[in-house]
Amino acid sequence: MNKLRAGLAPSPFKGEGWGEGGTDSGGGSLSKTWTERRLALAHGTLVLRQAAPDAPGLPVLLLHGISSGAGSWHALASALPGRRLLAWDAPGYGQSAPLPGHAPSADRYAEAAALMLYELGLRQALLVGHSLGAIVATALAARLLANADGPQPAGLLLLSPAVGYASDPTRAAQVRAERLQGLADLGVAGLAQTVSRRLLSAQASPAQHAQIAQVAQGLTALGYAQAVHLLSSSDLPSLAAPFQQSLVGQDGAQPRLPARVACGSDDIVTPPAACAALASRPGLPFTLLPGAGHACAVQQPQAVAALIAALLMNHETA
Repeated sequence: MNKLRAGLAPSPFKGEGWGEGGTDSGGGSLSKTWTERRLALAHGTLVLRQAAPDAPGLPVLLLHGISSGAGSWHALASALPGRRLLAWDAPGYGQSAPLPGHAPSADRYAEAAALMLYELGLRQALLVGHSLGAIVATALAARLLANADGPQPAGLLLLSPAVGYASDPTRAAQVRAERLQGLADLGVAGLAQTVSRRLLSAQASPAQHAQIAQVAQGLTALGYAQAVHLLSSSDLPSLAAPFQQSLVGQDGAQPRLPARVACGSDDIVTPPAACAALASRPGLPFTLLPGAGHACAVQQPQAVAALIAALLMNHETA
């Protein structure tokens, strides 16, 4: 992997939290919790936010879903004080440059994420993927494990994972057409105003609805369209197949790659039964998060933080 030049130095955000201190170009409120960094990668600029960037210990890479952005992890950062968190705006989101082509594959997103880790000088990271981000996290884990000389995954947490539709071409075409038509009809602004209805449960607060809408304002038409093609053309179990043996310990030993699946009890996008079935294939632990909808890290940040802390503890005490 060739060394690529890092971009701008980190610059601290101003303000205190959601609704205070203004907004950034990614649609999220600016917070003292995060610093922003820009990297110059092969495909263009990639923007990420870091919490506690100088903290010791294993860093956590947070990969957001299709209607979201780095700002969706704000509440989780507050629940993991002192832990280095990396939250990217995926290629085509916020000010991150899109990938080449109209339909980049999961491996192209994983390549960008791997280059990001390399540029940051990280040897390991815990990978956390939400919804479509779970597809990217799985593809990234496969890519990193295939290159023992580069950064390595220390664990994998899939939150409300999207499986993708590659195994069902008819359904894939339908989802692609519906999503792209919705983008054409509503535009980014319209999508941002409606998306929280599907992502949050009935228990969600007005502030959580506002947060989802605010982050979604950082969508771009091209980035969203590319992500729709990613969702339609991917199959998460196939992406995980090359390292499935690493997910299950042999003869009572710890697995090489500790992993877990979790979702909200009220998730209507990736329902609990589907998430539990996905976890059962390689025999992964499954956690149900009571009262949460699809955006489980927004509604249940403390519970998600506890899952992350458990994976970190398993790794750091091994």
